[in-house]
Amino acid sequence: MTDAETHRDGWRSALAVYTSRRQLVIFLMGFSSGLPLLLGFSTLSFWLREADVSLAAIGGLLTVATPYSLKFLWAPLLDHVRLPYVTGWLGLRRGWLLVVQLLLMVSIVAVGQAAPPEGLGFLAMAALVMAFLSATQDIVVDAYRIEILDESEQGAGAAMTQAGYRVGMLASGAGALALADFMTWDGVYAIMAGLILVGIAGTLIADEPLNRRPPPPDKPLAFLRHATLDPLKDFATRKGWVLILAFVLLYKYGDSVAGAMANPFYVDLGFSGVEIASVTKVFGVVMTMVGVFVGGALVARIGILPALAVGGVLQAATNLTFAWLATRGHDMTALAVAVGADNFTGGLGSAAFVAYLSSLCNLAFTATQYALLTSLMAFGRTMLAASSGWLAESLGWSGFFTATALFAIPALVLLWFLSRIYAPPVPKEAPAG
Repeated sequence: MTDAETHRDGWRSALAVYTSRRQLVIFLMGFSSGLPLLLGFSTLSFWLREADVSLAAIGGLLTVATPYSLKFLWAPLLDHVRLPYVTGWLGLRRGWLLVVQLLLMVSIVAVGQAAPPEGLGFLAMAALVMAFLSATQDIVVDAYRIEILDESEQGAGAAMTQAGYRVGMLASGAGALALADFMTWDGVYAIMAGLILVGIAGTLIADEPLNRRPPPPDKPLAFLRHATLDPLKDFATRKGWVLILAFVLLYKYGDSVAGAMANPFYVDLGFSGVEIASVTKVFGVVMTMVGVFVGGALVARIGILPALAVGGVLQAATNLTFAWLATRGHDMTALAVAVGADNFTGGLGSAAFVAYLSSLCNLAFTATQYALLTSLMAFGRTMLAASSGWLAESLGWSGFFTATALFAIPALVLLWFLSRIYAPPVPKEAPAG
């Protein structure tokens, strides 16, 4: 077999990872995870403004999404608490998923039954419950994906989760707004609740992961320590754990800073809302989807750490396309090139990054450790990007985007150290004879 044939067969095998029934299940679960998000964000804010609710009240109501940032607090319960009857029927992961998904359907319908501006109190409570159940579903879906897939499949699993998530967001974002032109909002939210049946179908056809969790202690204090402190102690025993946490915090740093100023940048260049939406919300989403699938295949082909390196370098390089766009001004072709390249590499890097976070989790504490890692990632995305406006004003747009490319360097240096720490040992040569 020639080198070209070997290379082609390698990529064929890497792409074949997407064809298993488990990946279809993960896509369906990802759809169910992405669906509720915008129902408590942009779709909800559109509905409220249409109902003449004040901007101040809308801003206050959107804080009901707080559970997404705090989900690590109750993640330990999902690792260890067995539900009566349901766990015996479906297992721990699928049992929790089915119960949460059924309750989530009810909560979405309840949000739709509110009558703003009069029923804002009821709406706030229903939306808070919806966000809590949605965040809980995310915890279980992530834990399920990590436990059901082999390490070589984690990249594809990350891609399928993100693809399903984005399709779900498309349904509850653009889909819900389109439906609202033809029906009342209670009907729109009822249809969105019905779409959770997609996730329930995934739960019912899924296989339950092998249970590798040790039984928790019976005594309450011992159980609490096992559920909350043992996952942290386990992570802290790993070689290079401080470097790992720093890497998790910094890998998306440059992208986060650049993304925070993207829309103001487009406005300053004179692009209209329609132009921005057509490129960033349509073409950009397509390129992100392509990127996550390529990233998943790349993980299966070359491994997680090399794929992270490729993603990190490409993410930094494509930030420079925005510095180039700043010199072009109002140029739709240049905008499409910059957005397409950035979204493709962002999707590729995200697939590799999610696969990496998944690989860090001990299967005895999957939900807890993954929730903690993603919370750290979200903290970095929010807090480290807070200075983006000041930086853009100080450096100008070309200098700003050039700086965001340089922000990738610390994470790449940390990745080099991590690859050295976790490099597989070189086998010794067998003695002659």
